[in-house]
Amino acid sequence: MDSKKRSSTEAEGSKERGLVHIWQAGSFPITPERLPGWGGKTVLQAALGVKHGVLLTEDGEVYSFGTLPWRSGPVEICPSSPILENALVGQYVITVATGSFHSGAVTDNGVAYMWGENSAGQCAVANQQYVPEPNPVSIADSEASPLLAVRILQLACGEEHTLALSISREIWAWGTGCQLGLITTAFPVTKPQKVEHLAGRVVLQVACGAFHSLALVQCLPSQDLKPVPERCNQCSQLLITMTDKEDHVIISDSHCCPLGVTLTESQAENHASTALSPSTETLDRQEEVFENTLVANDQSVATELNAVSAQITSSDAMSSQQNVMGTTEISSARNIPSYPDTQAVNEYLRKLSDHSVREDSEHGEKPVPSQPLLEEAIPNLHSPPTTSTSALNSLVVSCASAVGVRVAATYEAGALSLKKVMNFYSTTPCETGAQAGSSAIGPEGLKDSREEQVKQESMQGKKSSSLVDIREEETEGGSRRLSLPGLLSQVSPRLLRKAARVKTRTVVLTPTYSGEADALLPSLRTEVWTWGKGKEGQLGHGDVLPRLQPLCVKCLDGKEVIHLEAGGYHSLALTAKSQVYSWGSNTFGQLGHSDFPTTVPRLAKISSENGVWSIAAGRDYSLFLVDTEDFQPGLYYSGRQDPTEGDNLPENHSGSKTPVLLSCSKLGYISRVTAGKDSYLALVDKNIMGYIASLHELATTERRFYSKLSDIKSQILRPLLSLENLGTTTTVQLLQEVASRFSKLCYLIGQHGASLSSFLHGVKEARSLVILKHSSLFLDSYTEYCTSITNFLVMGGFQLLAKPAIDFLNKNQELLQDLSEVNDENTQLMEILNTLFFLPIRRLHNYAKVLLKLATCFEVASPEYQKLQDSSSCYECLALHLGRKRKEAEYTLGFWKTFPGKMTDSLRKPERRLLCESSNRALSLQHAGRFSVNWFILFNDALVHAQEWLKDNYT
Repeated sequence: MDSKKRSSTEAEGSKERGLVHIWQAGSFPITPERLPGWGGKTVLQAALGVKHGVLLTEDGEVYSFGTLPWRSGPVEICPSSPILENALVGQYVITVATGSFHSGAVTDNGVAYMWGENSAGQCAVANQQYVPEPNPVSIADSEASPLLAVRILQLACGEEHTLALSISREIWAWGTGCQLGLITTAFPVTKPQKVEHLAGRVVLQVACGAFHSLALVQCLPSQDLKPVPERCNQCSQLLITMTDKEDHVIISDSHCCPLGVTLTESQAENHASTALSPSTETLDRQEEVFENTLVANDQSVATELNAVSAQITSSDAMSSQQNVMGTTEISSARNIPSYPDTQAVNEYLRKLSDHSVREDSEHGEKPVPSQPLLEEAIPNLHSPPTTSTSALNSLVVSCASAVGVRVAATYEAGALSLKKVMNFYSTTPCETGAQAGSSAIGPEGLKDSREEQVKQESMQGKKSSSLVDIREEETEGGSRRLSLPGLLSQVSPRLLRKAARVKTRTVVLTPTYSGEADALLPSLRTEVWTWGKGKEGQLGHGDVLPRLQPLCVKCLDGKEVIHLEAGGYHSLALTAKSQVYSWGSNTFGQLGHSDFPTTVPRLAKISSENGVWSIAAGRDYSLFLVDTEDFQPGLYYSGRQDPTEGDNLPENHSGSKTPVLLSCSKLGYISRVTAGKDSYLALVDKNIMGYIASLHELATTERRFYSKLSDIKSQILRPLLSLENLGTTTTVQLLQEVASRFSKLCYLIGQHGASLSSFLHGVKEARSLVILKHSSLFLDSYTEYCTSITNFLVMGGFQLLAKPAIDFLNKNQELLQDLSEVNDENTQLMEILNTLFFLPIRRLHNYAKVLLKLATCFEVASPEYQKLQDSSSCYECLALHLGRKRKEAEYTLGFWKTFPGKMTDSLRKPERRLLCESSNRALSLQHAGRFSVNWFILFNDALVHAQEWLKDNYT
């Protein structure tokens, strides 16, 4: 009877979840409409196209609604209510997707089904205009023997193409256009083909815009990084260039291939002869590709190119002129075919090839292989400005070695001595013989050779520069380039010796792979790859060129992107820190900001106080779900606005619309938003017995806690560890241990926050919470960190830091006070620091409180109640235990400071004198770092007992 009652209660609760509300894009009614004709089934996912949509219910059924021209009967073409897709009955569907005019679904056994318009082969059916019913797509890996069916995890649909993400984390594509990422010109592609450029990488998610594609890819482990090639495999231009300025040298890796093509190493080897001396057949195929991708967009491409070129400074006029050499024919020929003719491409490639061969023959030099030091520094070119000092110094030394000859020619005074110094400090054994052989060259001959090489390398560097606005490069200085100021006047032998010296004090604060956590939780070490048409800058590479194959968006390296969305002609990226980067078309303000140019990712300005945890992109607008103070999500709309009579819509000074907060508080708790062309949809849960509110509280507080930990790491720990003098060896080692454990815990919290965001999109079963199923992972991480900070505190804590470190902390006391949430302005610095670095204990109390709230939503006899109750007790007990350890550490530190003074009032007793001498001795050893933390604690316990004995016997 109880089970029937409980199941009845759950059924009632399920009717209050997954409620469908729909708005018309551009208008802001106070109350959105309920989906006409829809019953009470719980909807887990929805997807919208131009005029149609699909719904996925919790029992795995799929319903279609809207205008369905591929249906046979007139009633089915424009149904009054969502209709069940009968072809999928009996299959349990786990995810759905829609393109502009077609739909897709994936079942639990990994089979993909497609239906709808098929004019471009987007449904993987040949010679058929429409696919009226869901049709299974046959995807087989031809490289496997025997042929194996590929199981699919996710689908993404554009206007004329479809992408599928397999269970082996590879991308398969079919349809029409360069947005497929395939090496082919035969369209449509009706048989799914693998996107070879990302084969072997772990792809986490795919997204499709109208004519562009995005992929979220897990970063390679450091040991798997491939050597960076010196030249582009397609156009033979330098990938990393160094350009002379008046007082510095610009190091840039923003190479953009003029042909808009990027090939893998194996493909480059197969097409090496084609790239250098293309045959007529190959050039014809290239012409077809350019015609397919650019002929419809010629005017807009030319306009964008002219706009970008107009912003480039006069000193770099040659750079922009050389950069568009491969596409000049496209942008200049208005009435001529909008792709390069055979003779132009042949002449351009031959000139590049001849230049490279001539340069090598004149100097008798082979291309310099990538040095390990430079390989390690290259990924850091795109990291935030807080790149470690050791990495920067390594880059300075390696770059000084690479450009020593050119620098000496630019700055003539002291050229020979500078070159000798750099050779002495950074020469590898294999280079010694080469230098000895060239030492016979006279100074004059060496000078002439250098000057000639400077000219050629400067020209080559300018040809390989990007179409990115120079001002854009300056604003992205930390992630786009590094400079070497005043090389000769400021890079002295002493500075080079200091830069080349290996530092012993290094600690990794970047996310690291942690085995179990990475297997259970989303990865934060991600890259964003894009390809397809880029006429609106929606690819994010700083230009408007198309990309026939995936290319990494370097501006987003290190941003911890966890989700991607693609609109009609714009793109969105959500990070673990609840920030959104947007790029592409911004005609209607759909990017959430008014900054231009928009060809590279920019931070969207949605809400100054609250973070974003879910996003959706429509044709010309965007949606953002944000956290609020009461944990009920708020929905922001940014993009096309159609004002009605009497409306006063906000506008900024540039005339583009600003994000609008929609009134959704009465609807309930929004769990997911979906955007189409003219309408957008939200799935809403009612807060039954406080269960939904507690889940949102857990997710919101976890995301906020990660943002706080990230701020502590980037604004406090990283600058602190970069200081030259921190204190004694023991102090530095303990601080490094604290920083390492802190970074590990921070990364785990970020992963868990991203996991909770995905959890709210799904069924929302409490027993599926990672914090319950794998509680040991969290308990161990918190214990390890708190143990390290306690050991540091016992040994003296932050008071033992050297004066430069204390000065740094004093200068940032206001920041420390804000991060630690200490309101009393009279609080001492050390107390603020202790409060700040023991915040994780407070977080454990929050875990226990929220889990207890969730437990009260279930019957006492239910397994969910028992599990939640037990987990709450575990987290609370650990919090209390670690809190006691902190108090013991603080007492120990205070005892060692005050105990000798307390015992000086009477030293007549031998025992008391001995105890004081032992206390002073231990204190001096502590400051000198002469014994371990564990021994110190044991010795302290013994003295505490002795002190109590003395008080009892000599009072």
